[in-house]
Amino acid sequence: MKPKILIAGALAMATALPALAAEGDPVYNYTLIEADIAEIDDETVGAFDAQGWVGGDYNRFWWKAEGEFADGDFEDAEVQALYSRYISKFWDAQIGVRYDLEPKGETYGVIGLQGLAPYFFEVDAAAFVSSSGDVSARFEATGELLFTQRLILEPGIALDFYAEDDPSRQIGSGLATAEYSAQLRYEFTREFAPYVELAYEEAYGDTADFQRLETGSADDTVFKVGLRTMF
Repeated sequence: MKPKILIAGALAMATALPALAAEGDPVYNYTLIEADIAEIDDETVGAFDAQGWVGGDYNRFWWKAEGEFADGDFEDAEVQALYSRYISKFWDAQIGVRYDLEPKGETYGVIGLQGLAPYFFEVDAAAFVSSSGDVSARFEATGELLFTQRLILEPGIALDFYAEDDPSRQIGSGLATAEYSAQLRYEFTREFAPYVELAYEEAYGDTADFQRLETGSADDTVFKVGLRTMF
């Protein structure tokens, strides 16, 4: 699927949402963007993670985008366009498409679940099937610990799973990688919240073997400085 087709489909989904909303159900919108920089292997690496939605209480169009770049070039970048449907209190089911711009153009079908788990953990879980038949899954969860109304610690975990080995991408089957993070931010306002984040990244199984052969290590600790905005 070409990027233009993906964009056209996303716009069509967004345009259709007001019609999908129940009668009398107002239309809202939400956007969250995080951007940070880190020093990795003597190289300055920038990254962004953004998502948002528009719609009512039962039907929403979700978009998600993330990427990582160094020396002015993107090393990883993806976008998602999803239809989201309320299924139970605090939980939405999602279905749509994902397009990887980097490291190579690839289209995926997406089915997922997003919502609020017990103890107020935000959960985002999704399964992906690529146009070439590769199956993978991603699980992310974050929580919040309030020191004050403005100073907030956000622990998080992100796990990536793959159904098959892919030596060309240095990926092994099963649990491939995990990131454990702790973000400390100060919310001057919802629109302006600088943060520092410590993340520990580790590879497992065959993915760890691939990384050891390439870099000599299967884990890394990264310190990030960034800015979060929400509106």
